[in-house]
Amino acid sequence: MLIKSPADGFEHPVPSEITPQVIYHGRRRMLQQLATGVAGVGMASWAARDGLAQGAGWGARPGKLTALAAKATAVEGGTTSDKVTPYKDASSYNNFYEFGTDKADPAVNAHTLPISPWAVEVEGLVKKPAKFSLEDLLKLSPMEERIYRLRCVEGWSMVIPWVGYSLAELIKKVEPLGSAKYVEFVSLADPKTMPYVGSRVLDWPYLEGLRLDEARHPLTLLGFGMYGEVMPNQNGAPVRLVVPWKYGFKSGKSIVKIRFTEKLPATAWSKAAANEYGFYSNVNPQVDHPRWSQATERRIGEDGLFAKKRKTLMFNGYEAQVGQLYAGMDLKKFY
Repeated sequence: MLIKSPADGFEHPVPSEITPQVIYHGRRRMLQQLATGVAGVGMASWAARDGLAQGAGWGARPGKLTALAAKATAVEGGTTSDKVTPYKDASSYNNFYEFGTDKADPAVNAHTLPISPWAVEVEGLVKKPAKFSLEDLLKLSPMEERIYRLRCVEGWSMVIPWVGYSLAELIKKVEPLGSAKYVEFVSLADPKTMPYVGSRVLDWPYLEGLRLDEARHPLTLLGFGMYGEVMPNQNGAPVRLVVPWKYGFKSGKSIVKIRFTEKLPATAWSKAAANEYGFYSNVNPQVDHPRWSQATERRIGEDGLFAKKRKTLMFNGYEAQVGQLYAGMDLKKFY
């Protein structure tokens, strides 16, 4: 989500320059233990996590976070041939501009984010507007683990096992009106706990949006965790969006409001630089960013700096699942 160049005072480090903040061991063994769980199991200690988060902070805490039980779910068009990105890389190399513009900043600074109590308000063109507590959301549908690719507009990618359930489950609960065409997602913007809120990098709060049919697609995930654990603060705790066929900045973090609208939402990055960040932002190797190619990518934690880059897949490899959503559209015009 780079919008400032090094000449503007922003330096983005290479992976080798970043000191990992957490260590992850025994993922497969843990998932086997959790595979029979359902939503809510293992969540009783969420409050204990928050107590620690307001102490030393998760950015500095080694080891595991609270286990989040989930049933492993195979995803067609997904990542059976992909190597999962090491947890230490996925949790220490992040875009979360509320906590800094450097990739290492969120893991260092996000311990200030209080994640309990938490609520998500759903409003706008729905029959049943509601305010859901985090506990309500966790009970809404059984948790699944889905291994999704994450592709960033800057040219790097990861493969992450996310924990959550389809956003469609929440959408069914609130019953959108026939006039609803888009869904807007609003992230927390608290200058007291998010040190870069108020900076001129973006307008705050961070806003993102999807067409309603995109939001209802089974692949669109409402995420509460990753690697079998609750979501680290720096990755968007306690609840975030994961839209695997779009560039990563479309997946809003630390969501506090979901609004159903008739008009296309004015998203944070399209407001900041509409010629660089379009509303759709589907992963498309044929549409370059104005300042770099999108035809290739580098996998964090796997591809070295001098390794040959891998080809970017159309819709990040999920073309068979989501391509029909854009039938007849000019994907260079609607980038």
